[in-house]
Amino acid sequence: MCMEKKKIAVLIPCYNESKTIEKVVKDYKKTLPNADIYVYDNNSVDGTDAIAKKAGTIVKYEYRQGKGNVIRSMFQDLNYDCYVMTDGDDTYSSKNAREMCDLILNHKADMVIGDRLSSTYFKENNRKFHNFGNRLVRFLINKLFKSNVKDIMTGYRAFSYEFVKTFPVLSKGFEIETEMTIHALDKNFLIKEISVGYKNRPNGSISKLNTYSDGIKVLKTIMRLFKEYKPMSFFGIISLLFFIIAIVFVTPVFIEYFKTGLVPRFPTLIFSGFMLMISILMLVCGIILEVVVKKHRQLFELFLIKTKNEKHL
Repeated sequence: MCMEKKKIAVLIPCYNESKTIEKVVKDYKKTLPNADIYVYDNNSVDGTDAIAKKAGTIVKYEYRQGKGNVIRSMFQDLNYDCYVMTDGDDTYSSKNAREMCDLILNHKADMVIGDRLSSTYFKENNRKFHNFGNRLVRFLINKLFKSNVKDIMTGYRAFSYEFVKTFPVLSKGFEIETEMTIHALDKNFLIKEISVGYKNRPNGSISKLNTYSDGIKVLKTIMRLFKEYKPMSFFGIISLLFFIIAIVFVTPVFIEYFKTGLVPRFPTLIFSGFMLMISILMLVCGIILEVVVKKHRQLFELFLIKTKNEKHL
């Protein structure tokens, strides 16, 4: 189906991006002339909203601070066939937006990831801990969720209507991109990645991402979602650790018992018994929660069918 006949929204969450927002808007107007461009201002104090309005965008406001809160409002408010999400800092090339939209509108993807890391990111980005953090997050998610996503934390993405309307936004801050990726992997959405151009922020434009505090939030989000989406694996690992501890401590007791017929170290035996009980409890928790998660996936599939039917009404 021809892209020009479909409804496309460009979503730009912004917090103090007065230095770059005008150029970003103009670039996307040129690349996607038929798209509606939305700037969601998140309590900017530098006149970002006024500049965006003057550039010809639709400006909306989200007063709860944090990128996750902004995306929650975007996804709830707007109904389009294709959504392109980008940053207002002029780090991503708008030239890739048409290809991303084409993949969504031709039903070849539910989420298109703009892959910076296979392009110019490591050359352009001069914050070394950011580079390390991106590699670490990519490694953890691909191992835990058995995937091969190249760029987990990119802010440049395109989404289908079905993904947007069935994605439960729980994160409040920059960890939202990680949550999106894990949700798509778990719910079997079709993911495509394309290499996109990336350049560092221009002079005078300051990053809002804190390397350490936001990095810790992302790691916590990965562990939380691993527990919620794969409880059998999560609690199974904990169960195995407690089982190993129980075996390590009880082995000398049994060796001594078989040699002498005596058990002189009762505290060690009792401790091992407690460790074994905890191991069994963790295993049972994993089994029960795995059943709950499976049921939730079944209900999600029914909800997804309902969402697709509503789209065509």
